[in-house]
This record gives sequence, structure tokens and C-alpha cells, in this order.
Amino acid sequence: MEISDIYSKLETKLDRVSTDTRLLVTGDVFFALKGPHYNGNEFVAKALELGASFVICEDYESQDARVVSVDDSLITLQRLAQYHRSRMKAKIIAIAGSNGKTTTKELLLKVFETTYEVLATEGNLNNHIGVPLTLLKLKSKHDFLILEMGANHVGEIAFCVH
Repeated sequence: MEISDIYSKLETKLDRVSTDTRLLVTGDVFFALKGPHYNGNEFVAKALELGASFVICEDYESQDARVVSVDDSLITLQRLAQYHRSRMKAKIIAIAGSNGKTTTKELLLKVFETTYEVLATEGNLNNHIGVPLTLLKLKSKHDFLILEMGANHVGEIAFCVH
């Protein structure tokens, strides 16, 4: 399935995304991500039971129309965020560096929000998962996005920029 097809199916739901069934709220889109110590695909049934509007997962057989099976849930999350961003007009202020990212982000947010509609990274969701989650919250009303980007391996900032 093409990203644009997945996007059109999920578009009105993408501002409510969850990657953790313990935090899932009815109506969320659940992305079953894999990591070194977890496999979100093991929680697909739980996400559906909790009322996920859609579940993006790998290797899960289901006739449920809410289940969207993809080759890689993380790449799908990232591509959906990129596609969504391309449809928005907001200017992006990206903050990266070794120290002071969160403080700088919060200061800029306080200044910009007095005049503009602004979305900013919540907390320190600043990696290859957090950046796409923030991008999916972007709405047409936003003038600016203040995006904090951190890295824990070589190439992560370059990846997040794209």
C-alpha cells in the first residue's frame, strides 16, 4: 500500500498516535514498533481491544478493517510524518546540539506563541520516533513548528531533518 493511500485512510486520526498500549486512548492510531527489547506486534490485539481506530503493524493476520499491515511500522510512521509535513505550510525551526536544546525550544516557544500559532516538540521526544510523532500533530493552523532534534548515533540528525 502506498503512503498516500495509508495517509488518506488515517488523515483525520493522525494527531492521536500511540506506540504504547499502556498509554493508548480510544481512537488513537497504534503503531506496533519493534525495538531491541520489545515487539509492538505482540500488542496488536490489546490495541484493538482498547479501541484503537487503526493499527499499523507487521506480520499480523486479521480481517479487521482497522489493521493495516506494512513491511516496517517504523518506516511507515516516518514516511507518513514526512508526507504529512509536505502538506503543511508551517515554517520549521529545528534545534540540535549537545546541550540546551530543550531550554532553547521552550524559550522560543514562549516568544513565538505570543504572536503565532506554534507547535513544539513535547518534552524531549527528539529522536527518530519522537520527531515523526511531533510532525503528525502539525495542523494547517500552525505558523511555526519548533522541533527539537537529538541523536544517540551517527546520522540520526541528518535523518530527522529529512
